[in-house]
Amino acid sequence: MKRLANKGKHRILILGASGFLGNAIYKELCPYFNTFGTYNINNSQLEKNQHFFQYNFQEDDIYEILNIVKPSIIISALRGDFATQFIAHKHISEYISSHNTKCIFLSSANVFDAYSKYPSYEEDKTLSNSIYGHFKIKIENMLLRLPKKKVAILRLPMVFGPYSPRLKELAQLIKDKEPVEIFPNLIMNVTTHTKLTQQIHYIINRNKSGVFHLGSTDLVHHDEFIREIINVSGLKKAIYKRVYTTNDDRYLAVLPKYNMLPKNLQLLSQEILTELEI
Repeated sequence: MKRLANKGKHRILILGASGFLGNAIYKELCPYFNTFGTYNINNSQLEKNQHFFQYNFQEDDIYEILNIVKPSIIISALRGDFATQFIAHKHISEYISSHNTKCIFLSSANVFDAYSKYPSYEEDKTLSNSIYGHFKIKIENMLLRLPKKKVAILRLPMVFGPYSPRLKELAQLIKDKEPVEIFPNLIMNVTTHTKLTQQIHYIINRNKSGVFHLGSTDLVHHDEFIREIINVSGLKKAIYKRVYTTNDDRYLAVLPKYNMLPKNLQLLSQEILTELEI
């Protein structure tokens, strides 16, 4: 059995802490709180880390880890099979309802992908045409049945960063001389992992709850933004494939209206390009 160290007023468990976002959150919170994480695939480095637990939600019971860590905050950054992930969140929800524990759930702008005429705000009704968006809505609705103070739902747009999966995917497509799909009619907002982790830190420090839309405060066209990303990242010349899903502009943007964060934690899309500039 692992021995647990002591630090800070919160015991934080990050589910999916070996993934891109989960690991960024772990690095942000670790110096300030007693922070633990889960990883799925065998990792000799993480096996030696007393604050990491191997956890495959398709096979393992989350209760075992919860009973060891006794977290005051659970941050869910899990990815993978939707059906078994839903069952894992059902168990998390049951644990939260009977313990002094809060859940911070990373959701997605896709919970609104059935709407296309306007950007979406925190209190708008969710509706999705995609399997992914529908899955996120199911977990959101389950968590929203818990006492309000025990839940923070963070809806995220596309996340970029120097080592983000999206940027790696673009680099790989260009390397393989494969076309990069761009959507000229798609209007969206964006974010970066560095700003997101700061926002989560603030939400924890201020004990905030409710629904948060954590995208840039400005909107961008998908095709223009992807071209700029490729340009500032120093990637080679890309082959572009324009994809038109509709003749009209289509929005997939999560903008804040009610749960506004302080100015220093708000983000403009240009800041992402500056962060990626080489």
